[in-house]
Amino acid sequence: SCLQLGLERFHGVGILGFNSAEWFIADIGAILAGGFAVGIYTTNSPEACHYVAENCSANVIVVENHKQLQKILEIEDRLPHLKGIVQYGEEIKEKRPNLYSWREFMELGRDVPDSRLREVIAAQKPNQCCTLIYTSGTTGQPKGVMLSHDNLTWTAAAAGRFIMLSDAQDRQEQVGSYLPLSHIAAQMSDIWSAMTFGVQVYFAQPDALKGSLVETLREVRPTAFLGVPRVWEKMEEKMKSVGMKSSALRRKVASWAKGVGLQTNLKRMNGCSEVPVNFRLARQLVYRKVRKAIGLDRCTKCYTGAAPITRDTLEFFLSLNIPVLELYGMSESSGPHTISLPHAFKLGSCGKELTGCHTLIHKPDKDGVGEICFSGRHIFMGYLNMEDKTKEAIDGDGWLHSGDLGKHDKDGFLFITGRIKELIITAGGENIPPVPIEDAVKNAVPIISNAMLVGDKAKFLAMLLTLKCVVDAETGKPGDDLTPEALEFCQKLGSKATKVSEIISSKDKAVYAAIQKGISAVNERAVSNAQKVQKWILLEKDFSLFGGELGPTMKLKRPVVAQKYQDQISQFYTDIETPS
Repeated sequence: SCLQLGLERFHGVGILGFNSAEWFIADIGAILAGGFAVGIYTTNSPEACHYVAENCSANVIVVENHKQLQKILEIEDRLPHLKGIVQYGEEIKEKRPNLYSWREFMELGRDVPDSRLREVIAAQKPNQCCTLIYTSGTTGQPKGVMLSHDNLTWTAAAAGRFIMLSDAQDRQEQVGSYLPLSHIAAQMSDIWSAMTFGVQVYFAQPDALKGSLVETLREVRPTAFLGVPRVWEKMEEKMKSVGMKSSALRRKVASWAKGVGLQTNLKRMNGCSEVPVNFRLARQLVYRKVRKAIGLDRCTKCYTGAAPITRDTLEFFLSLNIPVLELYGMSESSGPHTISLPHAFKLGSCGKELTGCHTLIHKPDKDGVGEICFSGRHIFMGYLNMEDKTKEAIDGDGWLHSGDLGKHDKDGFLFITGRIKELIITAGGENIPPVPIEDAVKNAVPIISNAMLVGDKAKFLAMLLTLKCVVDAETGKPGDDLTPEALEFCQKLGSKATKVSEIISSKDKAVYAAIQKGISAVNERAVSNAQKVQKWILLEKDFSLFGGELGPTMKLKRPVVAQKYQDQISQFYTDIETPS
């Protein structure tokens, strides 16, 4: 059908929609027909869609529904290469030339002889590009990461073998597909590894990340599950709020079981294999029921990646005997580079290199921390039409520079300490990684949702804070009402506040004092005076994808936040006196 529409060699087929069988079929069809499979984020504006479609000279764009179709119709007159649009998820509302339903699209290919397709397939080579992943750079226009057939097939097999996915002929694995397929993580796990090992794939509902995911998990009972940190955090919040509603006895039992679970699993992590009696009891009473309630009772591989996860969340799940294992990589490395394993993981580490992948720590400092660089068959070909950017990423010796800072421990586990670009360099010349300080504040003050450290080229550090609030499930827009967890926190302090605005407008004494107390506690543990948070402000709205402060994988877009709240930030530094 792609060939019949006139798809030319090395031209894009854009796919704009939520995960579905049609998404997979369009993706693989585009590749076999000699084009590029190009996922487009469903959250993109029409302009952002235009950038991608124009950049990859798209001949065909596949959309899910009327809403996504509107974006393409708005820009189609500026897409000279576009030959056809296909809509798969809904009936077409109004007929127009070159717009096809999925059924019509499937019919198009009926008269194309198999021999023609076979010729196109035979002409393809393993080192040629077949997929473009547009990295949602936190700065500037997205870059089209060119991945070859070999990048995808080699990495899918290497990663699957490394985490010991079983082949369908022995025992079929089950996964749920819900993370955005325009992102490498979901493509690698849901399409390429799944195809390599014969995994059964279930498609979640489009509102999975707004709340229906757990229902899907309970129905699917996956054997492997990959979540971005935000998914695990949301599960943790939900489980805590359910836990608060149970009887005193149940809470006591759960608390005992969590203590046992954390101790046993930390010992296990450090190589102790004995299973104490109280752990076995806790497994019967608590862990099994918890796993069943969230649909992870068959899941032997729970993974997190794409952004940093806090130690608190990892310990919460570990205490319930659910080890959440970190993996690390980037679009430019076809997804994974290091992966933790159930029998080989350390809290806070991203695990060890996949077999056949290599790491170089570039220019390490006295603590062994330097830029993490990768090599192997998983390294991308380059950025489409951006030779200069490609040369910045891959050095003369073929090492891919990640932009991340990290080190290996004595056992060869990789730890990431921050990003070069997000390092804050104070007026005094101190290099400060913000994430550990931000995480420490979030841990110290449970009512805090997001924290962003500022202070680049400034005399001292300050922090923007947001409170945990209820989010509109439809729009993803943060509201004003506090979450149950935040409400409980306020009640314990003796505050009657139920809304973010009430706390800010009245400068709620109890809440402000609790935040200051938490920050002071973090400051006491600071490595140096330069690393202490001297001032902070509460913002009225939490960060969100909707507001633009978070990227598609819920990564904090620091430059966007700095721009959006520049008045508040400059206010920190306009008062003459430096805080004591």
